[in-house]
Amino acid sequence: MITHVAFEVADLTASAAFYDAVLHRLGGRRLRDAPGGIAYGRVDPVLWIVARGRAPAPGYGHVALTASGRAAVVAAWEAGLAAGGADDGAPGVRPQYGPRYYAAYLRDPDGLRVEVVSGAV
Repeated sequence: MITHVAFEVADLTASAAFYDAVLHRLGGRRLRDAPGGIAYGRVDPVLWIVARGRAPAPGYGHVALTASGRAAVVAAWEAGLAAGGADDGAPGVRPQYGPRYYAAYLRDPDGLRVEVVSGAV
């Protein structure tokens, strides 16, 4: 039903470094690279990062990315921090979302919330 999701960002270079690092740890890769935007996926581009030239409004956006297990959640979270992201919730069990739900939360360079999750029900 969903073809793709896009985030509009202020600094495409900073955002590219962040999403390259996080998505690489999750088995994703950059599939499109254009002057005004980049896109990620495994086969088809599903997450677009588009240059907006100004920061998005506070609280604009949240994306949850699938990880293959707890180690992948931790690796993606650590990579995101190393690539300019901010911690918004360390890796851990989130029983309020289900008994196997393990997630970590980051803020990308524009403050957009990125969740990395394994074990969603």
